[in-house]
Amino acid sequence: MVRHTRLAGESEGYLAAREELRLAEIALMRHREEVAALRRALPAGPVVDDYAFLEGPGDLDAGDTPVREVALSELFSGPERPLIVYHFMYGKSQADPCPMCTLWIDGYNGIAHHVARNADFVIAAAADPPTLRKYARDRGWRRLRLLSCGDSTFKYDLGSEDEDGEQDSTVSVFTREGDGTVRHTYSAHPRMADDIKERGIDLLAPVWHLLDLTPRGRGDWYPTTDY
Repeated sequence: MVRHTRLAGESEGYLAAREELRLAEIALMRHREEVAALRRALPAGPVVDDYAFLEGPGDLDAGDTPVREVALSELFSGPERPLIVYHFMYGKSQADPCPMCTLWIDGYNGIAHHVARNADFVIAAAADPPTLRKYARDRGWRRLRLLSCGDSTFKYDLGSEDEDGEQDSTVSVFTREGDGTVRHTYSAHPRMADDIKERGIDLLAPVWHLLDLTPRGRGDWYPTTDY
């Protein structure tokens, strides 16, 4: 058991406020577990089309290796493994890569090999494979599988693209049954309600949580693709 050590200079008022916060953090943790349990308990989702994606070489230095077509059902590396797809806002009306998505994906590049122990994980965008590959090379994304879905209705059907080609970030989870049938099990979008525009997938990026530990919090800070 870890014992709390009182630091020099801590007032009784500070200790009381910190204890109130500690109990609130415990309650938040338990509530997150309840929400996660509800997510896991969702009934079987709808069957989805076996969408076609375009994929460049896995090795970013592979030069002119031909682009190949891969089906959604082929993205599962084994039975009983879920597939997580992050919808990257890049392509069509999103002419430049989204800075917020870039922040998210920078983090995924660092942890993808850990996620791969339990789930398959890919990045899907409307941009074409050469464009995606170049941006991945510029960012140093070497652990990620990037797929182009600009020629399919995948992003539109999953709610991360509108009729005008406007893009949105989304995370989706799929499962594959024994006969190859793919089902959609879960999706989350940044916009949770009319008054909650960019908080729906906060839990997928550690940057916000680190900033929230500080007295200033996240404030109005917003990422860019070049600092």
